Amino acid sequence: MRKGLTLIELLIAIGIVAILTAVVAVALVPARRKARDTARIADMNQMGRFLLAISCYAPSSGAGEYDLQELYADLAAANPQITRYLSRAPRDPKSGSETASGYRYAYAADGSCALYANLEDAGREITLPALTAPTPGGGTGTLRASMPGPNGTALWYQIGR
Repeated sequence: MRKGLTLIELLIAIGIVAILTAVVAVALVPARRKARDTARIADMNQMGRFLLAISCYAPSSGAGEYDLQELYADLAAANPQITRYLSRAPRDPKSGSETASGYRYAYAADGSCALYANLEDAGREITLPALTAPTPGGGTGTLRASMPGPNGTALWYQIGR
């Protein structure tokens, strides 16, 4: 009576497990993209409460485009109580780092603004079809830009006022 597996049986079992693991990993990629997009939108909504609460936050440097990391330092200096609610600026789950959050804020001289992030899920519904780039005052929703962003798609989510 045999008490063990032959080398061939063992290699076949390992091969089957490897194939199943690869199939599951490939099937989870779209779910991971959607999960990161959900995190991005939640971050945008959280920061939008601070930056667009009553009117657009006017950075001390004036009109322009800012990474949320540098804007957070400016915001915390002007309003120290924000650090009780946010200990640091949120970061993009894929392209964010210690020095650059991956989220952007645009402030125009007319007082309009937009907080925006590049999405990964290319199948997301476009809710701002008239826009081809994140635009201060352009509204809130998803738009398709002419060029892809750091996360690989031309889709952007913005909160604008």
